[in-house]
Amino acid sequence: MITRRPADDRGQLDHGWLDARHSFSFGHYVEPEHMGFRALRVLNEDRVQAGQGFGMHPHNDMEILTWVLEGALEHKDNMGNGSVIAPGTIQRMTAGIGVLHSEFNHSKEDQVHLMQIWILPEARGLTPGYEESTFADADLTNQLTLIAGHTPHGAAVKVHQDVQVFAARLDMDANVSNDLEPGRHAWVQVARGGLTLNGMALDAGDGAAISDETNLEFCATHDTELLLFDLA
Repeated sequence: MITRRPADDRGQLDHGWLDARHSFSFGHYVEPEHMGFRALRVLNEDRVQAGQGFGMHPHNDMEILTWVLEGALEHKDNMGNGSVIAPGTIQRMTAGIGVLHSEFNHSKEDQVHLMQIWILPEARGLTPGYEESTFADADLTNQLTLIAGHTPHGAAVKVHQDVQVFAARLDMDANVSNDLEPGRHAWVQVARGGLTLNGMALDAGDGAAISDETNLEFCATHDTELLLFDLA
């Protein structure tokens, strides 16, 4: 079963400096039917204007992933980490017992477009941690590549939950597939472009909740970037 979550049905917050779209309940946007999917709790598509961002603020007991689509995001935290995240780099922060961090658009001229992802951890009270890893264009082009997971391999970062996160950048008309083990679930998010998923059309901003499927077939109808979450 595949259930489409249309882009226009998402919650929206527009502060001028921030245009945020929420696939699941977040902040003042509360929709009981969309509180998350399996361990995937937050999936925000944010556009932050030049020189703007989120000041230092706290989190706890959450696995936080950031995936930049366009531009560059400057990260700082109270663990001593500081870096600039660009497209192709996955960032993972384990909030655990508590962290403070800030995220700002690194550019003074261009907006930054990113996906902010929160995953419920396998246990509370974990030791806070930080990790990032960069993938070359060739690693992502016309293939699904693991960028984060409970048992990571290659350049993927560690997530403290039974989840695998894949990314792909598909050329128009490219096809890729992915098998799901029996009993597994998935969420697909189209970050840019458009595709068909097992024949269902999905456009930019659309998501899809997937259960009781064993094979996923993606066909890009435009140049497309997607995220795939394989969930227990």
